[in-house]
Amino acid sequence: MASITDLIAQQVKSAAGGIQIPSNIQDTVLKGLSDSVLGSLTQTATKAGGIDQLTSLFTGKTSAAASPVTALASSLFTNNILKKLNLGSALNSSLSGLIPTIIAKLSNFIKDQDGDGDVDLQDILIALKGGGAPKASAGAGVLGAAAKGILGSLLGKK
Repeated sequence: MASITDLIAQQVKSAAGGIQIPSNIQDTVLKGLSDSVLGSLTQTATKAGGIDQLTSLFTGKTSAAASPVTALASSLFTNNILKKLNLGSALNSSLSGLIPTIIAKLSNFIKDQDGDGDVDLQDILIALKGGGAPKASAGAGVLGAAAKGILGSLLGKK
């Protein structure tokens, strides 16, 4: 079963593949990137106007590079990971430069899957299943109750 954290982790690994990250900190960096993206999505969803920012990002109205969601993820990653690891400016720049790519890939993955003109929890469930109609019991489907709750909070739905 896939979860939103698995999806983010896949995008992180894909984007980071070309960067030489020291093996002793690779797990920390990859987890930090994933946590920063998820943290940004969650924090954005819970603030005033956040759902509109997420919808704009997921529908392509706002590019990942220009999105406040990306800016927040970059800030979280810099403050929580890069400042603690002290990797040097070149590697820090390369790693923080991955955030827009990761969020763009995530946004491209999560789009209007059911053709109703908007991005909603239904679309995310379909995307995570790999296409096709969602199961009638979404809570018992791909994401499970906990992940569904996270996604529901991201999009303001239960």
